[in-house]
Parts: sequence; structure tokens; C-alpha cells
Amino acid sequence: MATMRYVLMKEKDTLSFVEMPASHAYQLSALNLRLHKEIDKLTADRVPSLPYALAECDNVDLHDATISIIGGLQYINSLEKDFAGIQEKSYPLISLLTEIRALQAQLEQWYEEYEEEQLG
Repeated sequence: MATMRYVLMKEKDTLSFVEMPASHAYQLSALNLRLHKEIDKLTADRVPSLPYALAECDNVDLHDATISIIGGLQYINSLEKDFAGIQEKSYPLISLLTEIRALQAQLEQWYEEYEEEQLG
């Protein structure tokens, strides 16, 4: 069975957990910090909101129905879609998209290998 970690995210007053393979959780946290460092430099009219990664943990037992657990690939696919839709004029957005897509590709490969292990 795969070891998963959870990245606690906060956006305004909403908390959620992103479930990641343990080997990739830190990458999501680091990507989130990098995106926050750069997001204010974007000059586009519509820049997506971005939650803050607050913590990583190994286990989550939810007792509040308003908090959700989001799959890592689902989260990164949504993040890629949001950033790919930015109509940026001056900041080199491609570097941020490259980082997002690199993690996306790693997760796709991880899940593919995981599914193969489960079948075989």
C-alpha cells in the first residue's frame, strides 16, 4: 500500500487537505511557496486565488464535514488549468507553468505505476 501524506491548505476561511504520495508532498509545499512568491508579480487582469500550504502530516481523521480531502493529481490538474488560463503580458509565466507541469507529470507517472502494482 502506498504511503500518503496530506498537505493542509488554507484559502481565506476554508481549509482542505491535498492527499499526495509521501514522496511528492514536499514538492507540492515547495511549489506553493514559490507560486506565492511570484503571484504578486503577475500583471494579468484575472489571476487565480491560491491557497497557502500550512503544514504536512501523515494521517488525517476529519471531524468537520466542511473540510475536504482533495486528490493530489486532481489538485495539480486544477492548478495547471488555472495558471494556463492566465493572460499574462509581461511576467514570464512559462516558468511557473513549467514547474506546475513537471509535478503534474511526476504525479501522473506515480499514479500509473501505483495502478500497475495494484493490478499485477
